[in-house]
Amino acid sequence: MVHQQMASQEITVAYLGPAGSYTHQAALGKFGNSVTYHPQATIDDVFKFVEEKHTTYGVVPFENSTFGSVVTTLDRLVSSKTQIIGEAYLEVNHNLLAKSNIKSVKRIYSHPQAFGQCRKWINTHLKGAQCIDASSTSRAAELAASESASAAISSIVCAELYGLNVLEKDIQDLRGNKTRFFILGNSPSGSTGDDRTLLLFTVDHRKPGALCDCLKTFKDHNINLTKIDSRPSLQRQWNYVFFVEFEGHKDDSNVRMSLNDIGEYCLGLTVLGSYSNKRTED
Repeated sequence: MVHQQMASQEITVAYLGPAGSYTHQAALGKFGNSVTYHPQATIDDVFKFVEEKHTTYGVVPFENSTFGSVVTTLDRLVSSKTQIIGEAYLEVNHNLLAKSNIKSVKRIYSHPQAFGQCRKWINTHLKGAQCIDASSTSRAAELAASESASAAISSIVCAELYGLNVLEKDIQDLRGNKTRFFILGNSPSGSTGDDRTLLLFTVDHRKPGALCDCLKTFKDHNINLTKIDSRPSLQRQWNYVFFVEFEGHKDDSNVRMSLNDIGEYCLGLTVLGSYSNKRTED
């Protein structure tokens, strides 16, 4: 486990806060209660805390099984100086929390991911309510606790922390709703024999088949891809960076050969990290 690497030192962990967020719960599940936690207001702040070595590790949300990738995390990975050294999964059950009753709710606070995961329920039961983005579900609970006629989509934990009533339970659109979180650090993790690696690259968009040529190198070396994403490069219009996750560790021989081959087709290539595979198939 990642925290065993720092057993002789005090371990500190930054996470997207405030207390009670799903990221906080994932961090607790990964590191337990014997480390020092530092809640951060934004995902960017979590990255900065690790990059500037204010904390040993950071925990950020990466993707949800219902609503897909957390684009804020993807965008921050483009400029990150950290390494992804681990992952964690958390089953996410959303609840409608408020100080009042459901009939008086005119505003709902939550993280954009939570709104996306509860879209059907909101459209059915609170279609006229104003949905307002918050930096996290726990921040949403804080806001709902300070205002009348406001509610939050958040966790049961936040109901207890912020003195809110649970108006409706389990309002997510799909059962088995899970979020994957990345553990950030400053030193790469070693191979476990069951790992995944996340790669970032861009290609010459003017060259036909450039992306196809890149992806074919994985097939040539018998490497299974598990996720592909893209985001604007912010370098020029209609230019994109690609995220590719695959089975294997960056130090595996077939992965090294694939990375050497893919370098011939890429304009830029960054290994964001290799980490032990924690996904369990339901």
